[in-house]
Amino acid sequence: MATQSEPLRILLIGNGGREHALAWKLSESPKVEEIYVVPGNGGTADGLRKVSNVNAVKPDDYPGLVAFASGCGVNLVIPGPEVPLVAGIEGHFKKAGIRCFGPTEEAARMEGSKTFSKDFMARWEIPTAAYKNFERYEDARDYIDRISHGVVIKADGLAAGKGVILPSSKAEAQAALQRIMLDKGFGAAGDKVVIEELLEGQELSFLTFSDGERIVSLPPAQDHKRIYDGDNGPNTGGMGCYAPTPVGTPELIEEVHRKILKPTIQGMRKERFRFVGLLFTGIMVTRDGPKVLEYNVRFGDPECQTLLPLLSADTDLAEVMLACTESALDTVRIKIRDRFAATVVAAAGGYPGPYHSGDTITVDRFLNRTTSQQDSSASGENAGSSDNIIFHAGTSLSAGTWQTSGGRVIAATSTAATLKDAISNAYTLMSTIHFPNMHYRRDIGHRALRPQPSPLFASLPNDGPLSYADSGVSVSAGDQLVRRIKPFTASTARPGAAGEIGNFAGTLDLSAAGYKEPPILVAATDGVGTKLMIAHAMNKHNTVGIDLVAMNVNDLIVQGAEPLMFLDVYSCGKLDVSVAQEVIKGVAIGCIEAGCALVGGESAEMPGIFPIEGTYDINGTAIGAVTKGKSVLPDKEGMKVGDVLLGLSSSGCHSNGFSLIRKIIQERAALTWKDPAPWAEAQSVGESLLTPTRIYVKSVLDVVKKDLIKGMAHITGGGLLENIPRMLPGHLAASLDARQWTVPEILRWLKKAGDMEEIEFARTFNTGLGMVLVVAEEKVDSASQELEKAGEKVWRVGQLVERSGDGCTVENMEVWR
Repeated sequence: MATQSEPLRILLIGNGGREHALAWKLSESPKVEEIYVVPGNGGTADGLRKVSNVNAVKPDDYPGLVAFASGCGVNLVIPGPEVPLVAGIEGHFKKAGIRCFGPTEEAARMEGSKTFSKDFMARWEIPTAAYKNFERYEDARDYIDRISHGVVIKADGLAAGKGVILPSSKAEAQAALQRIMLDKGFGAAGDKVVIEELLEGQELSFLTFSDGERIVSLPPAQDHKRIYDGDNGPNTGGMGCYAPTPVGTPELIEEVHRKILKPTIQGMRKERFRFVGLLFTGIMVTRDGPKVLEYNVRFGDPECQTLLPLLSADTDLAEVMLACTESALDTVRIKIRDRFAATVVAAAGGYPGPYHSGDTITVDRFLNRTTSQQDSSASGENAGSSDNIIFHAGTSLSAGTWQTSGGRVIAATSTAATLKDAISNAYTLMSTIHFPNMHYRRDIGHRALRPQPSPLFASLPNDGPLSYADSGVSVSAGDQLVRRIKPFTASTARPGAAGEIGNFAGTLDLSAAGYKEPPILVAATDGVGTKLMIAHAMNKHNTVGIDLVAMNVNDLIVQGAEPLMFLDVYSCGKLDVSVAQEVIKGVAIGCIEAGCALVGGESAEMPGIFPIEGTYDINGTAIGAVTKGKSVLPDKEGMKVGDVLLGLSSSGCHSNGFSLIRKIIQERAALTWKDPAPWAEAQSVGESLLTPTRIYVKSVLDVVKKDLIKGMAHITGGGLLENIPRMLPGHLAASLDARQWTVPEILRWLKKAGDMEEIEFARTFNTGLGMVLVVAEEKVDSASQELEKAGEKVWRVGQLVERSGDGCTVENMEVWR
């Protein structure tokens, strides 16, 4: 155990840029005699006084590390990364009587378990995002289906900085959840997950020294996690950083200490796991104030490389760390230089995915000298008084040559009197470093460097230039959707209509479609309604497009018109290309079944109108034709008493009555959409209800052309009682006999579960009849045979009678009870 006068012999564990920066700063301390780095990297292997790498013991061999430390007289251990701290390395050295700058295993749970830290914040009322913890995949999946706000999904355990996923849609959220919990993409770290509210604002990193009671924070820094410019691409361990930050005002820093950092340290002390070491707190500065994103129990990387150069020359980092282990943080001073610092990280090509190692790294030392006040080698030699420093991360030293050995390879850090100069100098320094397929971001500090407004606009917020994407509308997503659906639309081509999209309007050549003389054009427009809410809940979108086509073309065919062309409108708050693609694919399938061409459409992103993430609406318009000389149905003048009513079987609920259906399912029966359907246990409730509306075009069109039908009613909203009278003349009514057809099990169950009266059932649902036809008695057999040959289930369900009251009556409805 070290005393005030005893020289420090330090064991530093880790091999990243953070450890190189720590070794660099610790080596400046007059109290430090020797620094052993296990395993270290190419930077700690060469050029730093008092520093040497140790390869005789592995960094995860804790008994071996204790034995090494004891044999070398080590009196202060500094674990760099989180893994050994979460694994309890502090306890191993405590038993040996060797100080450790780092928390106990119990305290390290603040990083090691996201569920633990979120529950801790809830207990101590520390501002953070709303959240729920999940151990079962099914529960998490259903929760995502139910919520309407954006989410962040976090693997509970350690995942090398990649276990936090920000999905942009419910589909992405479900895919991420499956990857974490089922596919074990992060191993045991994904056994549990935290799903929390997506916070919006600017992120800050607070690095805070603690001795268990007192705290001292370094200036807040801002990291850049995404791999590509503009904060695009997958998350990384960090591609750059700068400090101090404009958003980190003195008022904000005071608020973070008062509401977050002090309550955190006090809460840990009161729960008997005092925090000793460096607490990294990720903060989101929201409109409602600062909120905690996460805790880390060690220095951040690249925050460490950015902040340590801001410590004054007379701030002894080793003395600060020693004071923390002695509950004496108030006996040392931490002073910050009046400068700015910026770090740019270079990564191997392919990172954060698979990358190549073993490439040679070279540094243009002459150029390096031109960007420094004093010469600093690539390993940081003599960099204590320099404003430009190169810190190694994923590097190794072989035969005097540096080689790449990790994803994040090396970083260039500069300090200057202004942030702009610090960033510029860091990039100049980075230009001196070379290795194959080297990648680094070129926009580090972009939030802080946004141009200031002119005096004319001084009262306007300085939030940088706006694009259409900033309003929530993605032109590129719309273009991507068009590219993806073009094969679907092309597959619907028919004579006269090519099924091409991308023009301003769709076209139809009637003569090429087979109409030699100008026909009568018939148009219909409709949507799918609240059936879409079940598609949203089930994340199943490949059938509702068929529904959309069916609702329109079935309305055309009852007029005796052949559907020729179709157009759709897909409206949403944020365009999820994969979801929209599935919907339009269904539209194309429906068009093929109906024999019409999908000639155009519109995808409209309207974030202000669709505030709930993942929701959309679809509408369509179908255009058809009746050959000149043929009558547009219904033929009301030709109808008479005694004409027969033929019913065509429905496929289930079709697309009507779903507001009532949802109430019956969710409130009366207390079922979820993923529960087994009581009427069809081989399917879930949602799957069964999403059975698409039957399209009757091809089967009915032939009997229309043979003049076998006088009129038709498409049974949609309003059921039998409201739709059948629409095709009848005023003096006639329809009389149906409920004993003559079969009600599908799904509709029987809904009637019973909803305790519906028979008359209400007939006014709401199709009761098993998707289409009702008026046929002359002498043509019934011919019409029935043609329809059955085309695959329809046909029932003789009633007849026309003289009207004396309602336009439609159903006898013997008691059979539905």
